[in-house]
Amino acid sequence: MMSRVQQLSDDLQQVFAAKLQSNVVVRGEVTIELSPADLLDVCTQLRDQQRFRFEQLLDVCGVDYSEYGSSEWATDASSTTGFSRGVNPGANARLRFGEAPAYVSERKRFAAVYHLLSVTNNQRLRVRCYADNDELPIIPSVIGIWNSANWYEREAFDLYGIMFEGHPDLRRILTDYGFVGHPFRKDFPLVGHVEMRYDPLQQRVIYEPVSIDPRVLVPRVIRDDGRNAEAIADTAETTEGESDA
Repeated sequence: MMSRVQQLSDDLQQVFAAKLQSNVVVRGEVTIELSPADLLDVCTQLRDQQRFRFEQLLDVCGVDYSEYGSSEWATDASSTTGFSRGVNPGANARLRFGEAPAYVSERKRFAAVYHLLSVTNNQRLRVRCYADNDELPIIPSVIGIWNSANWYEREAFDLYGIMFEGHPDLRRILTDYGFVGHPFRKDFPLVGHVEMRYDPLQQRVIYEPVSIDPRVLVPRVIRDDGRNAEAIADTAETTEGESDA
């Protein structure tokens, strides 16, 4: 017997075959991919057609695929302290303002991902739409289809710089009005571009170029393969000896 998830995928393929760039079922979830030109038409039908009836938009997530598939850290080996060592350093926290990393992903850079819920049919669906232009990512706003898209799209704009065409009030929602850049982009430094402090002479908050060095996040890798057993035993004996004393 065909599962309800697979049936949903087949129904989507039957109705929107010419407009689906991708239709996959992974781990019991259906994900379809649409172009910006087809997004509004397909989403309207997903809401209105009885076989779908996705009445609720639960979330809109921005995604930056610029470093998709790349790994900056070698995790097959670790030092005696349990830390792995980085190889082929990527950009991440090392960038300064105006610098740009060499991206490795072959796909388009920015996408909006929509999570839909059908209360009527008790089903969920994920819809992904890539912006055609990496320099100025523009995707149609679905606020006319689902009102809940309002703040979700503002968040994706604020953090990723994705422009949602047709949104009535596309302003920053999480960062300051004078914030420079989009902090969830992969080329945005972890330390940011500017820092702020209160200046007692000017009696106001001022912004200055960031003065601290870029941070590097080194993941801690703990492996239970006995490589640190001797060091752990020595530490335990020393601690026990100090307690007896």
